[in-house]
Amino acid sequence: MDNRDIIDSINRLIETSKDGEFGFHTCAEHARASELRQLFSRRADECRQAAGELRVVVGELGGSPEDSGSASAALHRGWVAVKGALTGYSDQMLLEECERGEDVAKTRYAAALDDDLPPSLRALVERQYAGVKSSHAEIRVLRQQQRATAA
Repeated sequence: MDNRDIIDSINRLIETSKDGEFGFHTCAEHARASELRQLFSRRADECRQAAGELRVVVGELGGSPEDSGSASAALHRGWVAVKGALTGYSDQMLLEECERGEDVAKTRYAAALDDDLPPSLRALVERQYAGVKSSHAEIRVLRQQQRATAA
């Protein structure tokens, strides 16, 4: 795998991290429960930090780091806003949408780990991927608890 391919792979992860940052920030603004606002804000910060770490790597490899999220995530955030405006933002809906976003992040990180990354970069991506999987699991549990409470 040459530097250009590595840069492209890492830029996709930067885009994914920016998507997460924007999505979690939006959810934090609309969450009703203070513990969810705190969780979403913390995850937005973690995504911002992950993107920052990856941006440094892309620069070191001689590339231009991504500085925005993806168009598909922007459309998803728009859908969430429309759905929220029509049905009201509920913590359950926000958790469902966050879990959906974390599903996408897991897929993209797994794809990056299928690439032939240099060992130090692989370690960084594996560490970030572990954080995404942990976040996904936490959000899933909270979503299930929210659903059980509502039933």
